[in-house]
Amino acid sequence: MTATLIDGRAAAERLRQRVAERTTELRDHGLIPGLAVVLVGDDPASRIYVGSKTRQAQEAGLRHFDHRLPATTTTAELLQLVQKLNADPDVHGILVQLPLPAAVDSATVLAAIDPAKDVDGFHALNAGRLALGEDATVPCTPLGCLILIREVLPDMRGKRALVIGRSNIVGKPMVQLLLQNDCTVTIAHSRTRDLPALCGEAEILVAAIGRPKAIAGDWIRQGAIVIDVGINRIDDGSGKPKVVGDVDFATAVTRAGAITPVPGGVGPMTIACLLLNTVNAAIRSRFGVAAEILKP
Repeated sequence: MTATLIDGRAAAERLRQRVAERTTELRDHGLIPGLAVVLVGDDPASRIYVGSKTRQAQEAGLRHFDHRLPATTTTAELLQLVQKLNADPDVHGILVQLPLPAAVDSATVLAAIDPAKDVDGFHALNAGRLALGEDATVPCTPLGCLILIREVLPDMRGKRALVIGRSNIVGKPMVQLLLQNDCTVTIAHSRTRDLPALCGEAEILVAAIGRPKAIAGDWIRQGAIVIDVGINRIDDGSGKPKVVGDVDFATAVTRAGAITPVPGGVGPMTIACLLLNTVNAAIRSRFGVAAEILKP
């Protein structure tokens, strides 16, 4: 058996199309969703990522505001910009690109973002609301994972799910989303014992630990849905870095029922969900939550 490949690029394109259609409708009501992206310093990877976000936001019809600050920017200066964006009615979403320079207090900066404009879903208020099952902005990557799971399994009720990784950005919010979809959820981490046995029981497995091929393919339950969040660059001897996931894809694909490739799986969904969160933030600001185009 060979697993069905869950095409993240195609799913992201469909989601961006939905966002673009809704943005056009909102423009007819005089509302243009606005996304402000703040990049501090000149990290090459962050610069490329921010450029992609800006391009996709523009293509989807969003108004985008780019703020490029030098690496010498202080915490106080960055907080001043965040407060300015919080007060700007044309800005519905604020994203401060991480990592920030070591001299900047990242936690203080992220906490200063208006939770209503926190399109990354990192603010403690959004995390708390998500945990309580209340209306919240969901972090982009776990939201993208949920959408991809629904591509092949619309009804998750009663399924045994395993999330490997307990980060605030992916692991913990992923657990909340699966619980809200009536899964029975286990979360595994670096101190977990007998991880292969847990993997063997999981009908849905989400790997988000940032270790290349850490999850052996023969651990996977036959027919399971595997969502691989990992993006790891390794040297395979070719002289050019190769991107691989947290799951050993070559063997897992022979056991899983459906699996996301790396690249081309979860990655494209992250920016698409950022655009979705921005449009939903704009809708909330004008109409309330009832008009959201997609909810977890």
